[in-house]
Amino acid sequence: MTEAVLAVNGLSSGYGQATVIRNVDLKIARGEIVAVVGKNGMGKSTLLKSIMGYLPKFSGSVAMARHPISDSRPHQIARLGVAYVPQEKALFQDLTVEENVRLALRGSVNWNEARETIGRCFPFLLRRLQQKAGTLSGGEQKMLLMARSLAVGAKVLLIDEITEGMQPSIISNLVKIIRTERDRSGLGVLLVEQNIPFTHAVSDRYVLLDKGEISGSGNTREPDTREKIAAHISL
Repeated sequence: MTEAVLAVNGLSSGYGQATVIRNVDLKIARGEIVAVVGKNGMGKSTLLKSIMGYLPKFSGSVAMARHPISDSRPHQIARLGVAYVPQEKALFQDLTVEENVRLALRGSVNWNEARETIGRCFPFLLRRLQQKAGTLSGGEQKMLLMARSLAVGAKVLLIDEITEGMQPSIISNLVKIIRTERDRSGLGVLLVEQNIPFTHAVSDRYVLLDKGEISGSGNTREPDTREKIAAHISL
């Protein structure tokens, strides 16, 4: 594996006094897409929120391209090039599509570059730039979340259950978008997902999270990957 763009070492985290994830070790190489799979309540979303700085780290460390981010706040982590697509529709509902994207822009990325990315990945949003985000359908709002994260020129993308409630045709298109953007820019992706066909189609590697601990991993291209993941989720 090439040098990790995101490295998680011995990470434990949770809520209040409750430890949800324990001693998690995970590395994402530049241009690699890794899926975290497991049943509900196993700590998958907690892992992403902890990496992003929304939850305290009880022990362990997180680094981005060797730059420690364990003690950084979410906005600082975002400035370093980590973008987060939460399971919740975290949009400013009363602002337009364009305003939602502009608010996320940072560093050297300007609006023209962001608009180009949106047009390449989600061209329908270019026709909705002046539409309020809250008037988009649920699926369209998720696409806006993805567009906003890709438009900022992120080096690492954290995605939480993006396919929930999406139509199969949109999910298929999302696979192409994520893999194309990965090939184009070397984007590293860590995604939490329950949709087995989507996980199999989009990721290079998977890790199994069970009761807050990694219990296994594998190459997604192995012939029995789907069966292994399905068995783990259904247990």
